[in-house]
Amino acid sequence: MTHNIRKRWCMLWMAALFTVMPLMAEAAGNAEAPTNGLETATFAGGCFWCMQPPFDNTKGVVSTRVGYTGGDIPNPTYAQVSTGTTGHLEAVEVTYDPKRISYEALLKIFWHNIDPTQGDGQFADRGPQYHTAIFYHNEAQRLAAETSKAELAASGRLDQPIATKILPAKPFYPAEDYHQHFSDKNPLRYQTYRSGSGRSQYIERTWGETPEH
Repeated sequence: MTHNIRKRWCMLWMAALFTVMPLMAEAAGNAEAPTNGLETATFAGGCFWCMQPPFDNTKGVVSTRVGYTGGDIPNPTYAQVSTGTTGHLEAVEVTYDPKRISYEALLKIFWHNIDPTQGDGQFADRGPQYHTAIFYHNEAQRLAAETSKAELAASGRLDQPIATKILPAKPFYPAEDYHQHFSDKNPLRYQTYRSGSGRSQYIERTWGETPEH
């Protein structure tokens, strides 16, 4: 290989590398593309430890993971998000089979595991990182979320306006491993926290349901 050919090959290789690297970085923050007809739903409901079990225990849900979304800082850490300055919310990403469970059913699970009227956080956790939100991935999800929110507001179940926002999905960054399926790894600590935060009591009082643990 002559010097000129080798130089040209190196230049082409570098150009290709700089083209691919941004795409790789963007992909790192997004969920793996669902396959075989699977779809993704993303919900922020305060502490993500408490939002993963209800979806894990649902038929038609293939997998879940907790993480951070809504902000613009790439690859945030729990310590960063906890400051409330990143724009990110703690959230759960749900991969589901729409042939086995509808998006509307997932919305109901979401509503029935939060306090939709609390605008400064959720239960004992306060701060913008604990705000509630539905992140829609397509127009059908947006319309379903808007309809679901309007129906809940008109139901008379709540005595205050709904504070939960409906927002377009942004890159999702998985949380650290120790946060994933925390209730399974640390059941005693999880149950103590969930009860102590007031979430379990609110669900039973407001929705008349036994909370999913």
